[in-house]
Amino acid sequence: MLNNSEHKGHAIALYSGGLDSALAIILILRQNIKVTALNFMTHFGCDINDKSSCSSDPFSAAEKFGFTVKLVHLGQKFIEMVKSPEHGYGRNMNPCIDCRIMMLKEARDFMNLVGADFVVTGEVVSQRPMSQHIPQLKLVEKVSGLKGRLVRPLSAKILPPTEPELKGLINREQMEGIAGRSRKRQMQLARQFGLDDYPSPAAGCLLTDVGYSRRLRDLLRYTLDVDYNDLNLLRVGRHFRLGDKTKLVVGRMEAENDKIESLARSGDYLFEALDTGSPIVLMRGPANDINIKTAAAITARYCDLKYSARVEITYFMIGEDKQQEQTITIAPAAETTLENLRL
Repeated sequence: MLNNSEHKGHAIALYSGGLDSALAIILILRQNIKVTALNFMTHFGCDINDKSSCSSDPFSAAEKFGFTVKLVHLGQKFIEMVKSPEHGYGRNMNPCIDCRIMMLKEARDFMNLVGADFVVTGEVVSQRPMSQHIPQLKLVEKVSGLKGRLVRPLSAKILPPTEPELKGLINREQMEGIAGRSRKRQMQLARQFGLDDYPSPAAGCLLTDVGYSRRLRDLLRYTLDVDYNDLNLLRVGRHFRLGDKTKLVVGRMEAENDKIESLARSGDYLFEALDTGSPIVLMRGPANDINIKTAAAITARYCDLKYSARVEITYFMIGEDKQQEQTITIAPAAETTLENLRL
């Protein structure tokens, strides 16, 4: 497709694997610019395992069209940003503007490190309500330190010319002038370029999910040092708050039971109803008598014997010999109890 021996320049691209970011890269590649794509990963679903517009497999298009992909995990600093984003949240816990600024700063630093010329994104004017209107696009360009060197090929014709355009490095007329939420033009370009494997435009970031955001707010309120295990646990099961330091996670199916068991750590308690279909229930936090009885009652409520007068529940603490497990016979929790404690 390209004459790789005569690149006119080098661009660093933000690349999720989604349609827009892939098209932006292809538009730059077609002008014989070398592209190194950065695929950013976080603890909140924007990774290569999530088949969504937020992220998808970044390698198949890279192999087909001839660009390099580097994986970059934003780690704990992304968690700290989510706790208190300077520019606020979207509808849920999504700090879209601060997220974009962080990724662009990483791209800027990498651009400077390797001596590249500019940064590319797949942003489209007015496509996303919080982060892609003109004022927000200008803001992230300025705060990220990329003023004049941030190219948005899908909307370039309706944005001010950038330094690479003014210097003749890229041809503005070979880029697009897309605006709004419709994907009609993007799909036309995909067919034209032979880009036939891209995800549907559904949000992939867990921070946009109502239920996950509610559980995350609760976690940040009561947990000082949040880690990867805490965040992974938010993805599965039903969640209940028993006290300031104690929460409960109830598996809904076998796969979730397995996941909850794998995430249980030393000091956690696991509950299960005996001799019947039962969720695995994890309790994290102080195990006083009230919490143990509440956890056992909720376990009974979600097992196959939930209509029985009393159910036998077994429980033990992770880190102890399983022979130390104990049993308690208890009535299933009332619906009002579940409503009062459910996150």
